[in-house]
Amino acid sequence: MAHDGGLAALSGRDIWVFDLDNTLYPAECDLFAQIDVRMTEFVAGYLSMEREEARRLQKAYYAEHGTTLKGLMAMHGMAPDEFLDHVHDIDLSPIPSMPELCAAVAALPGRKLVYTNGSREHARRVTDYMKLGGSFDGLFGIEDSDFVPKPTQAAYDAFCRHHGVDPARAVFFEDMARNLKPAHAMGFATVLVHSAKDWSHEPDGARPAGPDDADAAHIDYVTGNLTGFLEGVIETLSPR
Repeated sequence: MAHDGGLAALSGRDIWVFDLDNTLYPAECDLFAQIDVRMTEFVAGYLSMEREEARRLQKAYYAEHGTTLKGLMAMHGMAPDEFLDHVHDIDLSPIPSMPELCAAVAALPGRKLVYTNGSREHARRVTDYMKLGGSFDGLFGIEDSDFVPKPTQAAYDAFCRHHGVDPARAVFFEDMARNLKPAHAMGFATVLVHSAKDWSHEPDGARPAGPDDADAAHIDYVTGNLTGFLEGVIETLSPR
């Protein structure tokens, strides 16, 4: 639902927090399909099971624990580093050049941060590839919250402590509606970034947003065009 005050209601907010995968770059790039396959490979090898069984377990852990990684750590005592290195070793070439997005992020007034359930190194690789690395003041990965993922409240608390974020001054961009609920309760303005991509293969309740997933009280703004939304914010908040 759109905020009653429109984009002008973001006046006074000067901390811009972006999820990474399927938010900062378009979901249609389908990078997560590569990550998904590599997670299945890792689970199958680590637990010595067939790929089909490994994929079922992977998705169950994702739904129940917030990330497959957290499930493996909680249920099997797995150390995280090898998993993170393996699953994020992907080809970034499907991400298109997006100079307008780069310009819009750079023009936002105040601090810009990335907060991902992936690794900090994954965030660095992606933002550098997108030519956005110089625009961000910090990257927060899963290791920075002691591997506790969104939407667990403790993860948001760790993020805010780590980067000195006052939620009342911040805007949170996410592709998963459930990850915006704790942020909204803390005082963040929330923006759901949706796509037309079919996510029906992901567990119900743990899917990135589609065009029809925006009707919730914890979602202030909805967009299927991040660049256009940011350009609108800059135009609205720029001094006249």
